[in-house]
Amino acid sequence: MRRILLILALFILLMNGRHPALSPGLESGLLLIEAEPLALTSAAADATAFGPLRLTGAWSLTSPREVFGGISALMVRADGNLTGLSDSGELFEIMRPGRPGVGKVQSLPRWVVEQDWPRWKMDSESLAHDPVSGRSWVGFEHLQRICRYTPRFRRVEACVAPAEIRHWPSTGSIESLVRLSDGRFLAIAEMAQDRSGAFEALLWQGDPVARETPPPLRLRYHAPAGYRPTDALWLGGDRLLVLNRRLTLAHGFTARLSLVRLPMFKDGAELSGTTVARLEPPGLADNFEGLALGWEAGQPILWVVSDNNRFALQRTLLLRFALPSDWIGQGLRP
Repeated sequence: MRRILLILALFILLMNGRHPALSPGLESGLLLIEAEPLALTSAAADATAFGPLRLTGAWSLTSPREVFGGISALMVRADGNLTGLSDSGELFEIMRPGRPGVGKVQSLPRWVVEQDWPRWKMDSESLAHDPVSGRSWVGFEHLQRICRYTPRFRRVEACVAPAEIRHWPSTGSIESLVRLSDGRFLAIAEMAQDRSGAFEALLWQGDPVARETPPPLRLRYHAPAGYRPTDALWLGGDRLLVLNRRLTLAHGFTARLSLVRLPMFKDGAELSGTTVARLEPPGLADNFEGLALGWEAGQPILWVVSDNNRFALQRTLLLRFALPSDWIGQGLRP
């Protein structure tokens, strides 16, 4: 009965996506974030669940401050540390596990007229970054918009509410936002599906926030049966890694990582992949929502993070996997 009540509570949290206890206004500053290594059971460390991926670390992230949590997107910084984006408009600078130092927290910059909005309204769910210019783009579900920020998120430059996503569910829209190295952007809806069950996706030929960018192509993403896409990561070339999540009464949270070979982009193009890793009980399982690509000693590293919904019975888990080197295409190798 306790398990059923827990999962029902999580269903409610995921449906409304609001954190009414969080007041507006948050000053930037240091934030103690502790990374406790997980004592992995044999099931959690079962390499067969991860296919070609090799688990090289797993941690539970905690902080004494209530603001920490709700991480829905992840980015690797130039210094190798991580930036986590919460679903209420906060950025957490997280030291890479094993490195000394203290984390930081800052709010995403807002327009003046939005300064007093409650933080639940800033439902920031996806993040893309251009390492050359230093700019970043954030997808907001509740507001149904994409905003562009200057390097290190010092200020917001511009925002757009694309007409093509207005019919997407406000709590299940821009969950994935990917920038390709040639400047194109791909967004995948979490809940907007067509009659076949495929998830709607959009491809912009340039910056979606720029006025000169033409309307996007409409694509379709096929997730594993019963799963919804929660993040995507371009690996270079024609490879896209998609994180898919499911929540059921029988199994709680489970996740699938799908490797997609991108087709020639044209209106109506189909995206489908092959499951390459599973995150499920009795092994590593939680509400996994964020992916990021990093490098260690010249080797590609995949980081995966979970959103604890700021719920006492969930955790913020951070996983590190070694990726096959031949998965990484031109344009992403260091």
